[in-house]
Amino acid sequence: MKRRKFIRNSALGSLALTIPAIRSFGKNFSASYELPKRVLGKTGEKLSVIGFGGIMLNNNPQDFANELVAKAYELGVNYYDVAPGYGTAQERLGPALKPYRKNCFLACKTHDRTAKGAQNELEDSLRKLETDHFDLYQLHALSSVEEVEQVFGANGAMETFVKAKKEGKVKHLGFSAHSVDAAMLAMKNFDFDSILFPINFACWNAGNFGPQVFEEAEKRGMGILALKAMALTRLGEGEEKVFKNVWYKPIQDEEVMRMALKYTLSKNITAAVPPGKNTLFLKALEFMNGYVPITDNETKKLLALAKETKPVFMHA
Repeated sequence: MKRRKFIRNSALGSLALTIPAIRSFGKNFSASYELPKRVLGKTGEKLSVIGFGGIMLNNNPQDFANELVAKAYELGVNYYDVAPGYGTAQERLGPALKPYRKNCFLACKTHDRTAKGAQNELEDSLRKLETDHFDLYQLHALSSVEEVEQVFGANGAMETFVKAKKEGKVKHLGFSAHSVDAAMLAMKNFDFDSILFPINFACWNAGNFGPQVFEEAEKRGMGILALKAMALTRLGEGEEKVFKNVWYKPIQDEEVMRMALKYTLSKNITAAVPPGKNTLFLKALEFMNGYVPITDNETKKLLALAKETKPVFMHA
């Protein structure tokens, strides 16, 4: 395989992506370029297959956020995801998305497991994002059975979720998870509209992490949103982050990156949210210029790579 080091060689790989670079991005795309949309489970909502991970905006200036959101919208992105835990991302995304909000699907989350805490975060997020409702509100990063039991227990966060939906502050309910056991129990306890979960070639094939959750969500007719499609492995002890807003090691070979995204998008999912770095988000949009599903030969290459890769997530 010819190795092409994206981070070193690509103009989009520079640590400082300039506003002029954002404005000129996509000018070389084919005239027929159109970002595909897929239906989110039983909701009837149509989302762009590439989602905008709001964490990209953390610690970036407002004018940068405005330009990146405008470019994403111009290229067909209508799915935007953010959370209170993403630093200054909510404050940046709110004003940037406001001109396009009525035509977009805005998803937010809460990491608080209590009803009161979730209510406070919901109201704060609505204010910062300058909107009167969220299209999707999610329990953020369920990581254990105990956390699931807490959100469904007395004074748990699900009380706020159900109430907020009745009040029209959220349209659909979902969750994200970093645990197979937590995801399976959450789906058993409630008829969620969607799940946001790592669907990654290495996790799936070398970590037994994903197939069982995907199967259950598909059986229930849930919308399946993918995380970590372009992830490679965890950072080693003492190893510095490649990007400030990405806690794991993303794929840095462009050919592998493209194949990994195709692997995820070739499954019955609605959309994939790229790693929290603006250059990788734009690279994912570039990959959609002439997108075709993954081939058998490409799958074989990824399976070989998975055998020598320690996945970001594993399940016994």
